[in-house]
Amino acid sequence: MRKRLIPIIVVLILLVGCMGISQSESASHSKHKSLLTEKNQNGELFTSLAPVLTEIDITAIGDLLIHSRVYEDAEVDGGYDFRPMLQSVESYLKSSTITIANQETITGGAEIGLSTYPSFNSPYELADNLKEVGVDLVTMANNHTLDRGEEAIQNAITHYEEIGMKYTGSFKDKEDREKIRVIETDENISVAFLSYTYGTNGIPVPEGKDYLVNLIDEQRIKADVKKAEKLADVTVLSYHFGNEYERMPNGYQKELAQFASDLGVEVVIGHHPHVLQPIDWIEGKNGNHTLVAYSLGNFLSGQDKLYRRIGGIFQFKVEKKVDQKSESIRIHTPAFLPTFVQYEMNGGRMTNFAVLPFHEVTEEQLPDHQVKWDEIKAHMSQWVPDLTILK
Repeated sequence: MRKRLIPIIVVLILLVGCMGISQSESASHSKHKSLLTEKNQNGELFTSLAPVLTEIDITAIGDLLIHSRVYEDAEVDGGYDFRPMLQSVESYLKSSTITIANQETITGGAEIGLSTYPSFNSPYELADNLKEVGVDLVTMANNHTLDRGEEAIQNAITHYEEIGMKYTGSFKDKEDREKIRVIETDENISVAFLSYTYGTNGIPVPEGKDYLVNLIDEQRIKADVKKAEKLADVTVLSYHFGNEYERMPNGYQKELAQFASDLGVEVVIGHHPHVLQPIDWIEGKNGNHTLVAYSLGNFLSGQDKLYRRIGGIFQFKVEKKVDQKSESIRIHTPAFLPTFVQYEMNGGRMTNFAVLPFHEVTEEQLPDHQVKWDEIKAHMSQWVPDLTILK
């Protein structure tokens, strides 16, 4: 994320309010903030704020599901290095103003023992490398959050704080839980991030410590969104939901996305199915439109079935317009880069993992590559025909 600059000139303070969005110029729906005015020497009301149009890009990637075969492949002298696996997509992650990732496996560190399915724990170096390739925030609420207990969660959060990685969905204490994660940008656009999961694989949340993982609870979500809307221009809400390996969203996913849209959430990003599900625009009860990615699939994992190796990089733009009377927010130009987890088989062992842009995959790496490329493009854009497919 580009660092926020400190303005020298004192600007007028903006009143806090809600913003609307649209999926196109022709179907624009915006709520506005009124601006404070002052009186000049003649007693006339005025505002010195000239019309300004700013814009940022936000990127989201899917599940980081680090099986033992992945972290063993990343092992180097004295630790682990995942950067070679990510170098082919690094430019896409670094190019956006804000990049977020779903950290499916807790990064509790090697000190408590690394582990794989069904109870995951990943090395700290994974977080370091994500930070180095451009990730600004990780969502932590998922069905594996409690896999290795509170110790792993606290270890992960401590490390995130040490390296300056923002996180949401799992927290170190009640006070931490109440702090809505907001990223401020150079362009004077602020974005709040929320994260919730359907469950924790039957592992009970420790009594009195519900801050360790955000479960999907409509009253909690409603309260959090209300706080987020007061603190930020845009709210991005991540759900860990749906059925594993199903390529279309189920009714529950659609209901929860609609619930978020009715609350005024601008963007919903889904995880958990481990396969791609389509992008969509849905309309909230107040006429607002919400951009939804029901599932971004696996970004990096050790799963070997075809569709579980196909993930993607989801991008969209946030435009903020401020004139002498109001300000408005618009989400527009959703775009998607399909990705593919490439690996080699050496002596029955999966090695040389790499996340590749799908258009760079060769016929040798994936037979009938072009047919599958066309299928994925059609699958992701079936509800948004003008979805931009990146190359």
